Amino acid sequence: KTNTKKYLAPTDGSFDLKKFSTTYDGHLDKETGKEELLKVKESLHDLQEVLYAANSHSILILFQAMDAAGKDSAIEHVMSGINPQGCQVYSFKTPTSEEYEHDFLWRHYKALPERGRIGIHNRSHYENVLVCKVHPEYILSENIPNYNGIEKIDQKFWNNRYQNIKNFEKQLTDNGTIVIKIFLHVSKDEQKKRFLERINDPEKNWKFSSGDLKERALWSKYMEAYQDAIQKTSTPNSPWYVIPADEKWYARLAVSQILAESMEDLKLKYPVLPDEEITQLELLKQQLLAE
Repeated sequence: KTNTKKYLAPTDGSFDLKKFSTTYDGHLDKETGKEELLKVKESLHDLQEVLYAANSHSILILFQAMDAAGKDSAIEHVMSGINPQGCQVYSFKTPTSEEYEHDFLWRHYKALPERGRIGIHNRSHYENVLVCKVHPEYILSENIPNYNGIEKIDQKFWNNRYQNIKNFEKQLTDNGTIVIKIFLHVSKDEQKKRFLERINDPEKNWKFSSGDLKERALWSKYMEAYQDAIQKTSTPNSPWYVIPADEKWYARLAVSQILAESMEDLKLKYPVLPDEEITQLELLKQQLLAE
């Protein structure tokens, strides 16, 4: 079994992205990894049933990554292990005009999972300190008082936003939501390879656009933004996991294991009925048998 704890980002402010590899260096081969994934999916199904029945917690999984890191396929594989009735997936694109009329967390609040359910956010509230950090002009669309020019968006602004995010996540965890934050850590070389696959395969052409190359040109700025965001927001109550994503099969397995372990750690049990309800059930059972 993989030790997923080694992918946890430190929560004491010492996080260094350079110390986390994009490649899997363990003992599993691809075929064994796929077999392991099937076993984890079976346990996820059972754990989800108890989560739903207990109705005391919810799970929120956030996926962040560079383009072509495998977010969609990781979500697809996690989803295939759980009952879709107890799960919801949201993909966050550029905010709409309505969303820009609210604070930056508003649309994310609206997408939170209820108790007993699992929510998956494909991109998340972290876009506001990642893509917006690389393109600070996007912040101007938010019409925040006193921030009407790019020169005003300084380190104090970003520190304040990191604090807002930490407060938001603390409120969630205080009220029973388990927040699992996943950064799929892909290398620049692997991204290039996957982009070329998308261009060469007619069935994958739709996944590629010229904008992808413009963002790739800003790779080092994105790595700095991820470094800052993870360092400032990995907390004991909602830490980050930095998953090596150059081997898609392994990233899927690691994410599924992290979800299963997080649910196991809750030690949830099926609700036990009060004595009078058990007595009532026995009477109903006799009634059915007597038909």
